[in-house]
Amino acid sequence: MTLTSYRELVMLPRMRPLMAVLLFARLPGAAAGVVLTLHVVLGLGLGYAAAGAVAASVTIGMAIGGPVLGRIVDRHGLRRMVAVALCGETVFWSTSPWLPYVALVVLAFAAGTMTLPVTSVSRQVLAALVPRSRHRTAFSLDSVFTEITFMVGPALGVLVATGVSTAAAMVAVGAATVLGGLGLYAVNPPVRSADAKPAEHGPRDSLLGKPMVAVLLVSTATVLVLSGSDMAIVATLRQAGQIQMSGLVLTLWSLASAVGGIVYGALRRPVPLLVLIGLMGLVTLPIGLAGQWWTLCLLLVPGGLLCAPTIAAASSMVTRLSPESARGEAMGFYQSALTVGAALGAPLVGAVVDRTTAAWGFSAAGVAGLLATGFAWVLGGRKLTVDTDEAATST
Repeated sequence: MTLTSYRELVMLPRMRPLMAVLLFARLPGAAAGVVLTLHVVLGLGLGYAAAGAVAASVTIGMAIGGPVLGRIVDRHGLRRMVAVALCGETVFWSTSPWLPYVALVVLAFAAGTMTLPVTSVSRQVLAALVPRSRHRTAFSLDSVFTEITFMVGPALGVLVATGVSTAAAMVAVGAATVLGGLGLYAVNPPVRSADAKPAEHGPRDSLLGKPMVAVLLVSTATVLVLSGSDMAIVATLRQAGQIQMSGLVLTLWSLASAVGGIVYGALRRPVPLLVLIGLMGLVTLPIGLAGQWWTLCLLLVPGGLLCAPTIAAASSMVTRLSPESARGEAMGFYQSALTVGAALGAPLVGAVVDRTTAAWGFSAAGVAGLLATGFAWVLGGRKLTVDTDEAATST
């Protein structure tokens, strides 16, 4: 393992300003979920179920809009897509603080379809700018940046929402989103290499073959395990009378993921995607045995170390399996897969916890990961059991 690969990566032309813009552009998206929840609960005086309906509306919109925005990138360029997304983001965040609840739910769906897809754009740009031999390092660093934004963004959102007002927090999220989008528009990084063919209309099965569907399934399962574990963590700590430690536990879990991402990107020979998701499901099963916050932290470390590497490996595999001329759309499907996983995890595990105990919530999340591994093996076969570097030479 060597960390010089990261130094070489950031020294590539255009990488440092691009990374700064992408890191900032991710922050408002990381804060948006908790800010919307607090606005519905505190600002509108409604319950968490009502807040969940708003989140579900946004999520459904994002799942539908991701591939559409990706296709706009493929056919008309990054700037056109950013302009479309910023129009929707501006309308939503500038009006939503003063909307009645029903109108908020409806507009949240429309805004979801036009949410600026920073994550998918980031990975498409990295695939275009970074030599294929360094994709794994680039996607690992990108996953680490994602962990950083989810450690910082929600905390800032809560600070503004509780210290000033939920309306101010929503306006701040909107303003930061617009600034991040304008930065991306100004930098205008390439989304394909110079020798890539123009995007062509083609049948969906040319893009969504069995190996790609398998990768999307793994991506959904990865985030399902994570979002489900989030729910189980809170339930476990509440059951133990230590709910006040949830922030610390979640932060340490994110730090473990960031460390895992850094290590994975520096490995000379990475772990294959199916092995990663299989191990993640396996090590999630016994986490419910924890009885105190500190034992919970210890049991979360193995899964945390696997989180960023699994997402990075899936991102890399999507780039291997998709033609460069349609990579924006492929990344849109990938983003939708992540969104669906986030939407399914908490309700699934929450239902299990309500009917049993918090410990079984972790078991349900782990089983979901193992089932996804099996289905992905049937669909993807050998392409998902080799590492991404070897896959690069076989595709």
